[in-house]
Amino acid sequence: MTRFATIDGIDVGGKRVLLRADLNVPMKNGQVEDRTRIERLAPTIAELADKGARVVILSHFGRPKGKPDPKESLRPVVPALAAALGGRPVRFAGDCVGAAVEGAVAALRPGDILLLENTRFHKGEEANDPDFARALAKLGDIYVNDAFSAAHRAHASTEAIAHLLPPFAGRLMQAELEALNRALGSPQAPVAAIVGGAKVSTKLDLLHHLLSKVDVMIIGGAMANTLLLARGLGIGTSLAERDMVGTARDLLQLAEKEQATLMLPVDAVVACALEPDVPTRTVAIDQVPEAEMILDVGAATVAAIEARLQQCRTLVWNGPVGAFETRPFDRGTVALAKAVARLTQRGSLVSIAGGGDTVAALAAAGVTDALTYVSTAGGAFLEWLEGRTLPGVAALERS
Repeated sequence: MTRFATIDGIDVGGKRVLLRADLNVPMKNGQVEDRTRIERLAPTIAELADKGARVVILSHFGRPKGKPDPKESLRPVVPALAAALGGRPVRFAGDCVGAAVEGAVAALRPGDILLLENTRFHKGEEANDPDFARALAKLGDIYVNDAFSAAHRAHASTEAIAHLLPPFAGRLMQAELEALNRALGSPQAPVAAIVGGAKVSTKLDLLHHLLSKVDVMIIGGAMANTLLLARGLGIGTSLAERDMVGTARDLLQLAEKEQATLMLPVDAVVACALEPDVPTRTVAIDQVPEAEMILDVGAATVAAIEARLQQCRTLVWNGPVGAFETRPFDRGTVALAKAVARLTQRGSLVSIAGGGDTVAALAAAGVTDALTYVSTAGGAFLEWLEGRTLPGVAALERS
């Protein structure tokens, strides 16, 4: 596992702590719609402030393309951030570099919190420009990265700055890295993975990497249809990548080579169209009608997966196993989520899940807090599962 320093035991009293956060949260009519990322960040901010740090928060927001855009300002995030901190005052600076910002930082007292404007208002951020990184570094004595969700980007505020100030992992970053290590770094075996989604082509790197790491690979969603085709089964009018059947056959062969069990649906919920509340029926996977499409896994598939997971100790989950966004095709994913939660709460399974659709599915099933760890990191979580080096994490590494 990557060795990194945490904020345990460091003296931050009176020091300027430059905290990289991810406040790129959903907004509607100037209000934060989902406070999950903010609430997960709050403990690090509160701990640093309670220890007497002068906390200076950096974050990106949206895609302003290197120039100021009022619609992409972080100012509307301030009330939600203050609320997550129990009503602590949060100051705001109208830029993230420059003399005015340096003055605002200098005016902070121990325990104060200052949020800086969107780092992406400057082209140097996404270009990982050394000069821009140095301008940011002037604002701090210590650098703390608590934005695992932005760690897959080599930007000035996530990578270059970590070479200019003493770097540490915040509590959220620490939790993510420790959870991911439990998942694939040094997991308890046997290890299983659930991978869902629409296309095999978008998850080839993920599948190749995981097949070398897991004992059981469970594939659902429309991507399973392509693999069913590769096994010679009819899938009716189901969504599939028919030009990827050869690649799917290669994956089946790779699973055999790696001695990993590859599980596909044994039954399916089918319908004539992907529409809310259409008539459905459940059929065996080798009995899919030519004029109908697979839109969810059936109860037998959920039961088979749960039975297999009872024999496993670790699970990594990315992607729903049906057309989750459209009812009633969310039922298979919700039932599976509840099964994973039961095994986790029983103490027999370490469960690590992530990805936007997966997080939404777990929330819909009401089991988010019942899994071992649920990552909200999105793209960074996926790239880590693919075995890629994340620049923001590598910059924290200690030899």
